[in-house]
Amino acid sequence: MKSAIRNVSVAAAALALGLSFTAIAGAQDKPTLAFVVNGASDFWKAAEAGVKKAQAELPNYNLELKYPEQSSVAIQQRLMDDLVTAGVKAIMVSAVDPKTSTDGLNKIASETALFTTDSDAPQTKRIAYIGSSNIDAGKQAAEIAKKAMPDGGKCLGFVGLLGADNAKERIEGMKEGLAGTKIELIDVRGDDIDQARAKKNVEDALVASPDVTCMVGFYSYNTPRIYEALRDAGKLGQITVVGFDDDPITLGGVKEGTVAATVVQQPFEWAYQGMKLMAAYLEGDKSGIPENGLIIIPTKIIGKDDVDAYAANLKAMSGN
Repeated sequence: MKSAIRNVSVAAAALALGLSFTAIAGAQDKPTLAFVVNGASDFWKAAEAGVKKAQAELPNYNLELKYPEQSSVAIQQRLMDDLVTAGVKAIMVSAVDPKTSTDGLNKIASETALFTTDSDAPQTKRIAYIGSSNIDAGKQAAEIAKKAMPDGGKCLGFVGLLGADNAKERIEGMKEGLAGTKIELIDVRGDDIDQARAKKNVEDALVASPDVTCMVGFYSYNTPRIYEALRDAGKLGQITVVGFDDDPITLGGVKEGTVAATVVQQPFEWAYQGMKLMAAYLEGDKSGIPENGLIIIPTKIIGKDDVDAYAANLKAMSGN
């Protein structure tokens, strides 16, 4: 009797194990689409929510958002290589440094469907870019500065990746927008997405450049680090701060008036629309790919009177 019971138990266990492997195999049979970011930042939380929404509408796909261990071209490339080896059918990437990654990105494009977001790589064989016009975003930053400093001033910028197209284009756009005014963007300092270094760059600038009257945070975490450094130095409200993106510290500064305003992007839409675009492409529907390969999601300026409504919308999008 005991032997019979044991045999039944073993058979049941084997059946359960077999069903488990079948379930795993079934999940693996679904094509996987991946969104690869350029580094760890709360900025990408909205993109996570966008992926989640797209997943609910694409039950026949597995959707993933991947963070590289470090903001490095080599590490990001290794992550994408690993995804390709695992059989991922399409990748959307915010390239750490597109200018030095052409060969690596083209390698990925030859092995899977490659799309870009946030920082484009138009010199590669990517299929399309979906994201902001960083030139236009830079021009909007200039509008904030001009409104806040009608008598002119000297601005110093801070950014994560000086070599990334999104950084270069925002800087270029801001300079274009400031042309012919008494406001000048005198320099931009990079930090390689190192939060401690980002704050130290501001602290050093306060000592080395006492004539600076304006600071610009070109990446999502730069404005919060500017805010913290000015707060610690007792200079909040004495230096005009122009922000990018919607970190809670940035939005709090806008609401209290210590940040003039911020230029916000829509990473939720990049992820949501990007995942659906990649799925359609894999199914043979290329109607969503424009001739120039650019799908621009508009940026907008959030000022003091806009913060509450914008924050409520963010909360709703994330499902909270």
